[in-house]
Amino acid sequence: MNKSKGTAPFKGRYRTVQVFILLAMVVVTGRVAMLHVFNRPFLQNEGDKRTVREERIPAHRGLILDRNGSPLAVSTAVVTITANPRLLNEEKSKARWNDLADALDIPFSDLAHRLEREKHKGFIYLKRQMRPADAKKVLKLRISGVYGKPEYRRFYPAGEVTSQLVGLTDIDDKGQEGIELALDEWLAGSPGVVRVIKDRKGRVIRETNVLKSAEAGKEVKLSIDLRLQYLAYRELLKTFQESKAKSASLVMLDVKTGEVLAMANQPAFNPNNRSEMNIAGIRNRAITDQFEPGSVVKPFGVAAALESGHFSNTSIIDTSPGWMRVGRDVVRDHRNYGELSLAGILEKSSNMGMTKLTMDIGPEALVSVFQKVGFGQSTGVVFPGESTGVLPVRNRWRPIEAATLSFGYGLTVTTLQLAQAYMVLANDGKAMPVSLIKRDIPAESHQVIPPIVAENVLDMMKSVTSNTGTAHRARIDGYEVAGKTGTAQKLVGGKYSSSSHIALFAGVVPVNNPRIAMVIMVDGPSAGQYYGGLISAPVFSRVAGEAMRVLGVPPDSADQHQMVAGTASQSRNKG
Repeated sequence: MNKSKGTAPFKGRYRTVQVFILLAMVVVTGRVAMLHVFNRPFLQNEGDKRTVREERIPAHRGLILDRNGSPLAVSTAVVTITANPRLLNEEKSKARWNDLADALDIPFSDLAHRLEREKHKGFIYLKRQMRPADAKKVLKLRISGVYGKPEYRRFYPAGEVTSQLVGLTDIDDKGQEGIELALDEWLAGSPGVVRVIKDRKGRVIRETNVLKSAEAGKEVKLSIDLRLQYLAYRELLKTFQESKAKSASLVMLDVKTGEVLAMANQPAFNPNNRSEMNIAGIRNRAITDQFEPGSVVKPFGVAAALESGHFSNTSIIDTSPGWMRVGRDVVRDHRNYGELSLAGILEKSSNMGMTKLTMDIGPEALVSVFQKVGFGQSTGVVFPGESTGVLPVRNRWRPIEAATLSFGYGLTVTTLQLAQAYMVLANDGKAMPVSLIKRDIPAESHQVIPPIVAENVLDMMKSVTSNTGTAHRARIDGYEVAGKTGTAQKLVGGKYSSSSHIALFAGVVPVNNPRIAMVIMVDGPSAGQYYGGLISAPVFSRVAGEAMRVLGVPPDSADQHQMVAGTASQSRNKG
């Protein structure tokens, strides 16, 4: 009986424990059921936050091509090596830093210092845009906390030759300069998104599904002909170096379409070698830099005189005695040329002749023609940093302001604007916007100068390249050339310098059926010679002559074939 009394409390406690265990099992089972049934989306979401990631799929940037399909900018696949410094600072990974430094080809001390300094971060770049074969060696080490990220890097096959025009992208493949910047949206495309599962160390275990496919950027076909671009670059570089100039630009336009066939600048830069990039060479000076053009605008003054009806082809202007007082200032020629026809004024580049024409027709008539050929306005190109130049418009003109405007001072233009203006003369007085993009259909043109006036001025400009003109060095064997030289003094410290000049030549070829208009500008030649007829005109002859062959333009009639070599000694006129 005593034994029975002793076991009763034990049984009570046993049942109590059983009840507690049963209740615990019910609670746990209920909780598990609740989590799996009612809280399943929440749990999945929390799990996904730790294992599922959305990764960016880079888009292939669109090609940039020349008019014939030659590549100017292409994208190549590369791999960027990234890291999680927290994982790399674990003992197992830390022991392999030396191997990692060797594979990355960076000093061990640099890598160790950086990983120690950034050990609390979860992400850093170790090396951007490695060649896939080199990146494979790094990833093959299978070091915890080191990952590979696919990207694209831009490569420029023509290098310096098209550098300022094509431009460049930054390390993230975003347009920074030139066409790469101007048409960045068109070229960039749209990146995709892929969902991946990663382990706790950040390594991708598998891809689950592509949420959005990457859309490649669209290609751009530029108007330039790479053959002509190489030619222009080579000849401009030669003159730039020989003349010891500060800078130089060349623009060649297709007269019939308004397309830019070549555009070169010096100094240039190599977009494929950023470590030695010449910052001074990044700017596309042909479009962005403005300057006073000097005598190259004189043909437009003659056009204004003809358009006014006060003068004709046979008009004679007496420029004696070679100088004249205009207010308190003096306008002078290089020497006394006496009586000159309008063609003679261009041939001798007479400031006296231009001043007398402008005083007769008024500066407003001159400004009107300047406006109609595009000075003071955009050329129509889509390019970052384009300058429109400055064309003064006044209610009242001082006599000296009108005089100097007639021979190219008091206004500023770009090399591209000058080429566009000469294209008007070559195109029977019709103006059209310029294009850096290849056109399937020529742009709509509009008449701005009477055809007969444009024809007469173009014919007069042939005398400039004659034996007695200022630009006989611009002549091309087999083709008639019309053009105009310019040797403009530069403003230095608020005054025009007698030792700092811009040497210019603008021309059209062939005269009987113009195909190209071209301008060469050399800023600050300092090797002795600085006249436009000596510095820039020969560049025109070499580049345009070869362009005629490349473009398949037939030569003029046989009786016009004359060799440039052996022509009469140069004129020393400053135009």
